[in-house]
Amino acid sequence: MCEDSHGGFGRRALFMTGAAAALTLGSVSFASAADGGRESRTVRGTLPPGSPDFVYVPVEVPAGVRELKVSYTYDRPAVPAGTPGNALDIGVFDERGTELGGRGFRGWSGGARTEFFLRADDATPGYVPGPVREGTWHIALGPYTVAPQGLSYEVTVTLTYGEPGEATEPVYPPERAKGRGRAWYRGDCHLHSWHSDGRRTPAEIGELARAAGLDFINSSEHNTHSSHAHWADVAGDDLLVMLGEEITTRNGHVVALGTDPGTFVDWRYRARDNRFGRFARQIRRAGGLVVPAHPHATCVGCNWKFGFAEADAVEVWNGPYTPDDEVALADWDSMLVASVRDGRGWLPAMGGSDAHRSPDAVGSPQTVVLADDLTREAIQEGIRAGRSYVAESARVALSFRASGGRGEHAGIGERLCVGRDTPVTVRLEVTGAPRCTVRLVTDQGVLHTGDPLPVSGSGVVEWRTTPSYAAYVRAELRHEAAAGPLPGALAAFTNPIFLGRDQSLSS
Repeated sequence: MCEDSHGGFGRRALFMTGAAAALTLGSVSFASAADGGRESRTVRGTLPPGSPDFVYVPVEVPAGVRELKVSYTYDRPAVPAGTPGNALDIGVFDERGTELGGRGFRGWSGGARTEFFLRADDATPGYVPGPVREGTWHIALGPYTVAPQGLSYEVTVTLTYGEPGEATEPVYPPERAKGRGRAWYRGDCHLHSWHSDGRRTPAEIGELARAAGLDFINSSEHNTHSSHAHWADVAGDDLLVMLGEEITTRNGHVVALGTDPGTFVDWRYRARDNRFGRFARQIRRAGGLVVPAHPHATCVGCNWKFGFAEADAVEVWNGPYTPDDEVALADWDSMLVASVRDGRGWLPAMGGSDAHRSPDAVGSPQTVVLADDLTREAIQEGIRAGRSYVAESARVALSFRASGGRGEHAGIGERLCVGRDTPVTVRLEVTGAPRCTVRLVTDQGVLHTGDPLPVSGSGVVEWRTTPSYAAYVRAELRHEAAAGPLPGALAAFTNPIFLGRDQSLSS
């Protein structure tokens, strides 16, 4: 039902749009008011278990609106142990409509906020400022989980009339920072500010990134690009800020890494809809990389179900190292083995902090990339080529190379082109990893485990093999295990070096 600010009620019909589309409520209408006036309407309803992923509340917005404000609440009944309770996300689309991948998107806050506003000159973080034009707008509700009793909600829409404020042109961070030429650059490509469900401002994240020894970061808010215009003051000669989004679908999350400013990527689809490829191509057209995030995370909707055919890299290590990261690492290693077996391209691995709020540590872990310069394009090229390793902090530094007997050599992400039975020396140099153990992993598994490094954290490990014995080799640094046969948590790991010339692999 619909209740206006004067207490009147009008029944609104429910109907379905499209074959398997979202549930849509009857529209809420407003009549124009005098300049400076304000009107509110309230919509109430209940969503049953098994509701569509999104429910839209159409709002008929008249001319002369200065500001649109939305607030909402929903019930949270007690549920049996092991049963999901109610969680309801929210966002808004303007008069240009709700078409998948269309131009109508104006903001999303998921479940992070209970209210938001937008107008020409300002908007709640997560929402895009701009005129509140006449036409049919849509409040988007996303029932993330629904309790067995159903989900009862109340949404209040308030329009303020008057002349719109003066809109300003967005200013974006530069695509280049003062680098060191071809060098190893440290970055965190998975971060959340208060523009989604984080609690830190962009300025606070920039300060923490510098303190963590980072050279670059990537903005990756859930399902919104609203932060893009708020990073220019954070960037500087010492910090490259790339712009992106974490596309948070109901079948997994993917980081759009380093897209063009102002790029929005839709998230309203599942794997069975066969639409992910379309949006992966959109990310690439916008100059970004496609990076599935935390593919084995256990939260609802977090486990990656779209496959990796469209991926440019995969986030293997997400935040503090946990068992689902261990599963992701093992799964990625299996993909490397398949690449060797099938003679096809391989998928580089990376890491990101996914930091939201204190005590989440920005830059733990961090991806360390060999790039020609500190620019968006050069960092992306290094990640795409797999010229990178992941470390728990800036204290950990690695040098990893393989060499043949005639001066041939290759580094991380490269191929050492020598004969199958040519002796190969693999050398790892480590600093900043006290008491950590070095493991060398190949397509046959762990073939070398070193003694713990000294308390200084520095050491050198050399191992000899042949391409016929090891088609690739990668390095892991592990903390001491607390107990039992399981390996300790990662301190760092590298992308592989491929050995031999009889496979044609390119990432």
